[in-house]
Amino acid sequence: MKRQHSFIVAASIALAYASTAIPAAAAPTASAAPAAVFDASNPFAKASTLPFHYPAFDKIKDEHFKPAFEAGMRVHLLEIEAIANNHAAPTFDNTIVAMERAGQLLARVSTTFSNLQSANTNDNLDAIDREMSPKLAAHADAIYLNAKLWKRVKSLYDKRDGLKLDAESKHLLERYHRDFVRAGANLSNANKEKLKAYNGEIASLQSTFAQNVLKEANASALVVDTRAELAGMLDAEIDTAAAEAKKRGLDGKFVIALANTTGQPLLSSLTNRGTRERLMAASMTRGSRGGEFDSRELVQRLAKLRAEKATLLGYPTYAAYSLEVETAKTPEAVNKLLGELAPPAVNNARKEAAEIQRVIDAEVGKPEGGFQVAAHDWAFYTDKVRQAKYAFDENQLKPYFELNNVVQNGVFFAANKEFGISFKERKDLPVYDPDVRVFDVFDANGKQLAIFIMDYYARPNKQGGAWMNEYVTQSTLLGNHPVVANHLNIPKPPAGQPTLLTYDEVRTAFHEFGHALHGMFSNVKYPTFGGANTPRDFVEYPSQVNEMWATWPEVLANYAKHYQTGEPMPQELLQKVQASAKFNMGYITTEYLAASLLDQRWHQLAPSQIPTDVLGFEAAALKDAGVDFAPVPPRYRTTYFSHSFSLGYSAGYYAYLWSEKLDADTVEWFKENGGLLRKNGDHFRETLLSRGGSADAMDLFRNFRGRDARIEPLLERRGLTGN
Repeated sequence: MKRQHSFIVAASIALAYASTAIPAAAAPTASAAPAAVFDASNPFAKASTLPFHYPAFDKIKDEHFKPAFEAGMRVHLLEIEAIANNHAAPTFDNTIVAMERAGQLLARVSTTFSNLQSANTNDNLDAIDREMSPKLAAHADAIYLNAKLWKRVKSLYDKRDGLKLDAESKHLLERYHRDFVRAGANLSNANKEKLKAYNGEIASLQSTFAQNVLKEANASALVVDTRAELAGMLDAEIDTAAAEAKKRGLDGKFVIALANTTGQPLLSSLTNRGTRERLMAASMTRGSRGGEFDSRELVQRLAKLRAEKATLLGYPTYAAYSLEVETAKTPEAVNKLLGELAPPAVNNARKEAAEIQRVIDAEVGKPEGGFQVAAHDWAFYTDKVRQAKYAFDENQLKPYFELNNVVQNGVFFAANKEFGISFKERKDLPVYDPDVRVFDVFDANGKQLAIFIMDYYARPNKQGGAWMNEYVTQSTLLGNHPVVANHLNIPKPPAGQPTLLTYDEVRTAFHEFGHALHGMFSNVKYPTFGGANTPRDFVEYPSQVNEMWATWPEVLANYAKHYQTGEPMPQELLQKVQASAKFNMGYITTEYLAASLLDQRWHQLAPSQIPTDVLGFEAAALKDAGVDFAPVPPRYRTTYFSHSFSLGYSAGYYAYLWSEKLDADTVEWFKENGGLLRKNGDHFRETLLSRGGSADAMDLFRNFRGRDARIEPLLERRGLTGN
């Protein structure tokens, strides 16, 4: 279970204001004003006329974004000024609801841009991102730091109990008040100016960091001279590496592209230890080799600016500021969780290393024998240990995991059984890449619920990892229906070859579709609460729950069929897969904890504590936390840790584990109540998935589960009991 998941709302944190209470999501109707302030032929001038306001990708050109951004910001500020300067006494409708309706042009362009810049970028979009990020940050400041607007919001908040608001409306008012305070509304004028400067520079640096990570991953791809050095790889994989080399003008050579994480997928199959070592070195030294893409100074500056921003707003550290709005609430709570899990996780990893070492020692006298296990050996020898323990390796599974079968007869099948929804592919809507597929999603009553965009193949201009985003977020206030997308990074095979997935990639497909379900089932009034707009340490929870169906017997039997013969996966192999569920869990947990701890250490620093030696600080932090076990490096090292330094998970990477506590307890609930049944899915949907961010996240969990989550199912799942 090598996770690369992240729910990405925006390509840079400068656009993250789009998930706060300020702008509305793309709306079916818009005022006539936007078309008057820039070319009416610009596809963003009005809401898309395609079903559910699906983006007109065939009409959207790079040159449309900048004028649409600029017009969107102008119009939005005019709308905000009208609200702030309204002579009528503030009411919920003329202030809060008015802000929910405002900014529809800007939301259309920013949502589409951020999604494309993550999934299908180019030099033009990167340049626009660098230019617009600080401007968008300044735009958000112009709203949050508007004294007249803040006065209206505060006056409503102060008398909120007497306004006779329904629960969702009251929660929205409280959300606005919280966000204004956290954005600096109570600061002095001088400190507001400081904050604006911080926000602008942070936005620019985050944009640069994200772009550098992607560019260096491409520039640092491993070049291999001979086919013999790629022994162990499948012929199709070698052909893909040869094609990539040819594309780069390196005819006769082979190029292995780097995945986002420290560990690289091909490390499990490469038999040449020298090639494995070179591949791991290329991965681990990203962002720290000097040159154009070195990110060490960026990290230092970002950490310092974030710390200074937090101090200005009255918080001791950026982590304290960031975690205040999460379900964890405090750095101390996160530290407690990570600190309690680190020792048993590393202990398990050491036991796993000892098993690997025994296999290596048994090979003394062979070319690959007689050395101490290193990070670049782990995946390769883990498969050997797995084969010895369970008599199977990962490559035995791939013929049973053909992509279309996994999606149609696995992911979609499980959703139909659980919720009654169905899917119909359509070819008439435009797409931004030929490999992108589009599906109409229908509810159990036959009414269309959403549009689902599926973008699964890796591309050099696509951000690493896997994520879900929303092009249109549901809102009854605006009459919006969901348009959601899933993105993976599965290597595309040569033409005519099947796309065979690893077990990890199968789980990722189920995981990301859990996010998509969260967006599709949204049934809230206000756009601020639509879709999966929940705390970061809660948003991963529904998606993690959806992973359970990947190995649910009824589901697995429906999709795990040999791509050539159609024969189902043998029961014996299935039993081995299930028996190995906790296998390698020490490694998996330790690499994740190491990255989570790094994220916290960087963001629990005061401004005066920012180190001058980035890699030295990283090493000391890992050692201090007890996770400095060389064969298991962090899932992300500091210098290419996009979650932490560009993608909105700063001080929040712990969220996957925090969410998994809820997930593991929920899986137990499903098992206790009969498993994959409509009544169970309907209960999950009604009490939690449909509610978005319209209520306190943990209240939603308690409404679903009937109690607080227990830690025991998580400990059992991760093999962390009895250590």
